[in-house]
Amino acid sequence: MTVQKDPEGNEARYLRKYADLAGKRVLEIGCGDGRLTWRYALAARRVTGIDLDRDELRIASIERASDLEKTVSLAQADSIHLPFRDQAFDLTILAWTF
Repeated sequence: MTVQKDPEGNEARYLRKYADLAGKRVLEIGCGDGRLTWRYALAARRVTGIDLDRDELRIASIERASDLEKTVSLAQADSIHLPFRDQAFDLTILAWTF
């Protein structure tokens, strides 16, 4: 039996309620396998998901829908030492990361 996280879609619903993603450049810290990323990515202009776990990023890359290949990028990176220039993002998401 596979455990399904957030089957009701509460995470994405509240994210859309409190964050205006339209046209935004979004950094998602701790994107993991992309489970949440895929639920909001179409609303954003560009999404960059980072995670420390290379295996989770590999899964996210495999599961990324073909229509998101140009707008969602994935990178192995540490949130303490971000490899991005200042002002590269309009919004940062940090959800269920520990």
